[in-house]
Amino acid sequence: MKLKIKRLKFLAGRPVSMINQNTAKKMSLHVGDKISIKNKKGKRLISIIDIISGFLKEEEIAISEEIRKILNLKNREYVDVKILEPPHSMILIKKKFGGGRLNKKEIYEIIEDIKNNALAEIEIAFFVSAICNNSMSLKETKNLTKAIIRSGKRIKLKGKIADKHCIGGIAGNRTTPLIVSICASTGLIIPKTSSRAITSAAGTADVIETVSRVDFSIKEIKKIIKKTKACLVWGGTLGLAPVDDKILKIERIANLDSTAQLLASILSKKIAVGSKYVLIDIPYGKSAKVTKVQAEKLRLKFLKLGKAFNLKLTVILTNGSEPIGNGIGPVLEMKDILKVLKRDHPPKDLEDKSLFLSAKLLELCGKSKKGKGIEHARKILDSGQAFMKFKEIIKAQEGTIKKLQKPKINYNIISEKNKKIKHIDNKMINNLARILGCPEDKAAGIYIHKKKNNFVKKGEKIFTLYALSNEKLNHAKIFYKKNQAEIIEFR
Repeated sequence: MKLKIKRLKFLAGRPVSMINQNTAKKMSLHVGDKISIKNKKGKRLISIIDIISGFLKEEEIAISEEIRKILNLKNREYVDVKILEPPHSMILIKKKFGGGRLNKKEIYEIIEDIKNNALAEIEIAFFVSAICNNSMSLKETKNLTKAIIRSGKRIKLKGKIADKHCIGGIAGNRTTPLIVSICASTGLIIPKTSSRAITSAAGTADVIETVSRVDFSIKEIKKIIKKTKACLVWGGTLGLAPVDDKILKIERIANLDSTAQLLASILSKKIAVGSKYVLIDIPYGKSAKVTKVQAEKLRLKFLKLGKAFNLKLTVILTNGSEPIGNGIGPVLEMKDILKVLKRDHPPKDLEDKSLFLSAKLLELCGKSKKGKGIEHARKILDSGQAFMKFKEIIKAQEGTIKKLQKPKINYNIISEKNKKIKHIDNKMINNLARILGCPEDKAAGIYIHKKKNNFVKKGEKIFTLYALSNEKLNHAKIFYKKNQAEIIEFR
């Protein structure tokens, strides 16, 4: 059917169209169905449909800005609209959900349909659930990684290109900006693309966004790297792995984390930016994403996949039982980073881990002799070179470290007795921080005054909660009161 574009200038975050209810009846369309929209040059795009009455005429279709830009459509222009048949890939997803194995062609078909919007979010969630519940073999994971790489763009850079990634889940733990600053000071090229938070209070991109832009084009990133040897950007706008970004969005909503998807997600993005030297940090332990046994298994999978893609890859297992650093939340974590860089009473656990991982990457890349990486990394940090490099990167990303957003309100959690802290739970702290508004509210979060093995006197502060609204702070106080015994254990 030929329909006329009515431009409403709305953003949906995905291709969405609206048509008149009478037109929907004629086409036997229902809310959530998928249609194919073809422009006059023959280019097609798949869109989710919504149905309205009394606003659009029967011959009109309203499209989201995402569709308009991709198909280069103008107001009042006619497009050819057709109902899309259910994708064959749903049969393949059901096969996986039933415990079957998928071959290369089948995985490529699913990923291609996700890329082209042939699968709705609920159908992508079904795929994520299928690989979570039934796992993937190493061969399937390899093919999934290849399919994700194939679906996106790639960055071509010259020089010794290195990268680092943590599987996440640890509150605080903002080592990446410190590692990038230290290692880029030696001349390593580090095109660090990061994701936003999935289940934690903040991702690296959320934290860097407190001081600079993180959304850049590939052309802009190349200019930043040419100036500074590194970048600290969000990968979501680059199109390096657009399918992975869609899957991560679903994982974030459903609070799911598939091992196969984790492996494919991390390695596909490292390969897409041309990294040959890759350091993977797997935190394990009580309240971390994985136990030590699971971490060992994951390490072997990373090493096997890294070998399959000809990467020089080192996987480090680190103790992730407790939060790292004092600040939890974008602004508070940035403050911890700056304390380490400025050598201004830094959180020792964050500094030590950042130096340890920097040393491993420097040794992997041949920038430090075996066993001498820590000494080299500490020298770079103590000399101020790392701080200079960080400021250089932030300036190149159109930012400044001088203005950090401030929270509007705060509340102190006070110790009621003299006692010693046995454990602070990562997952519960992250949940508490998200209730306070993280990562969207940059200044929201938690400052941890006392940590594991610290003795707390009656009346001393354990945590300070920060929020931008009283409503969120009240929700957080209720959550803390209900879950206090799980959030923090005392001896």
